[in-house]
Amino acid sequence: MEILELPIEFEFNGQRNTIYPSLIVWNNELTLVDTGYINFLPLIENEIIKRGYEMKYLKNIIITHYDDDHIGSLHDFKKKYPWINIIASEIESSYISGEMKSERLVQAEELLENMPPEEIAFGKWFIKQLKELKPIAIDQKVHDGDMILHNECRVVATPGHTSGHISLYFPKLNSVITGDAAANENHELVIANPHFCLNMDNAKHSLRKIQNLQADTYYCYHGGKITL
Repeated sequence: MEILELPIEFEFNGQRNTIYPSLIVWNNELTLVDTGYINFLPLIENEIIKRGYEMKYLKNIIITHYDDDHIGSLHDFKKKYPWINIIASEIESSYISGEMKSERLVQAEELLENMPPEEIAFGKWFIKQLKELKPIAIDQKVHDGDMILHNECRVVATPGHTSGHISLYFPKLNSVITGDAAANENHELVIANPHFCLNMDNAKHSLRKIQNLQADTYYCYHGGKITL
């Protein structure tokens, strides 16, 4: 088994940005962790194919949490590759499937009410982005401590950024896929997007939790991997 990061470059507000979904390779079986923004499917496909893999071997998609830059292309992946098994925490599943209004949308609507005039346009745009996310059912709901992917991966509950956020620990590789529980900032693990965290105390605890795993490598969605 190995973990590959897939750097996806894009432009936002005139600036170049990069996110780093992860690809887990186990024999001929591929598992993608998070799917980028809406319409990012071709970008992610291209990165996978560039590495010599065929999309027909994509078996699973794991979603760390409900945010538009993590689930944006999930619906497109499931539509194009209907055999894919979609995995998420039980808490996040209710938002991804549309059974419950997402925490992020509730937060965005509340923030809009008190936004400075110069930020209102962005706030409205962000709410529109969230409302355009198409709901999709989760095939496998997981909890803290569950072993998945042939018992090679342990689910680690890392709430804070969202209530049901999960990270992934691979004991044999001594590696962690952090999602937004941590970001790589100047080669240090820090809380990702703290101003968007739904619970800062939980986010701090979750960061310590994955740091205490003392992994060799942390694969951060924002900032890329860190090898310690």
